[in-house]
Order: sequence, then structure tokens, then C-alpha cells
Amino acid sequence: MLEELIQWDHEVFLFLNGLGTETWDGFWMFMTKTGNSAPLYILLLYLTYKSFGLKGTAVVLVCVALLITCTDQLSNFFKYGVGRLRPCHDPEISGIMRLVKSYCGGKFGYFSAHAANSFAPATFFALLFRKKVKYIGLVLMVWAIVVAYSRIYIGVHYPLDVLTGMFIGIFFGWIFARLAIFAFQKLGT
Repeated sequence: MLEELIQWDHEVFLFLNGLGTETWDGFWMFMTKTGNSAPLYILLLYLTYKSFGLKGTAVVLVCVALLITCTDQLSNFFKYGVGRLRPCHDPEISGIMRLVKSYCGGKFGYFSAHAANSFAPATFFALLFRKKVKYIGLVLMVWAIVVAYSRIYIGVHYPLDVLTGMFIGIFFGWIFARLAIFAFQKLGT
């Protein structure tokens, strides 16, 4: 069963990664770089301050810092604990795939920190703003999907790495959103 799942993961990876073209490589490289999401985070910070005030913004900043630390460190724990090679380091795949970036990244890739770290704040803010900002959840989820897919496109993660990161991010985003809402209630924000 596990071997069949890994084989399916390899096949889906090769299909999705093989869809790439040089025309789109620049876009996907832009989307995969964490720093390029800064304008979105600045907008979310502004919306947080506008919606929840200074105390609420402090709560959100602490929650987001803990959220990203949690998902990022859990990803590192799994990467080294599971020891699954990234596609670009996997001898079965590396010769037939597209590696868009010049550097493959660390040796191990299960699960994708990029996917977890994009879905976690997307879920967190979607839940915080669901009654305050129209369509924010949709916009944030589309952004998270694009960031997560970029990891397959550029050749550094298998689909199951990304899907696991997505679910971990959604789970922790939900937990920390509940914590923030609880803190808002206690602070009267």
C-alpha cells in the first residue's frame, strides 16, 4: 500500500512538474519566495489594526509568531525524522524532472514548510476576518494554494509533501485562530 502511494506520488509529481514552461518559470519562482508575500502581510497587519485595535494587533502578532514557529519547526522535525528525499535529490526522479531553481534545497522534503507556512496564516486570518472582510478567505486560500503548488512546479516537493503541509497549516491555523478569539474575549477586544 505504501509503495503504491509513493509510486502515485512520483507519477503525479512528474506530471505536474512536467507541465511547466520557461514562460511561466519566473512567475512560479516569484511566488515561491517567502519575502514576496510581504505586501500581503502588511495588508493583513493593517486590517488587523483597523478591526481589532492595538491590543488585538498585539494578540495577533504573538499568535502568528507562535503559529509560524510551530509549523516551521514541526516541518523540520518531520523532514529529519522521516528522511524522505526531495524529488531533486531522489535518484529515481532527479534525472527526468524539471528543476527550475539553481539550488535544490535541503536533502529532505517531507513535509513542505512553505505549504504549512502559507496555509497556517491563510486559515488564521480567514477565520479572524470571515465576518469583517468580504472574500478574504477565498483570496487567502488561493494565495496559499499558489504558494504550495509552486513547490511542485519548481521541483523541490512531491504532491504528498505539499498536501501534508497544507493540512498541518490548516489545522494549526484553526487552533491559533481559536486562541486569538479566546484572547480577544478575555481582553474585551
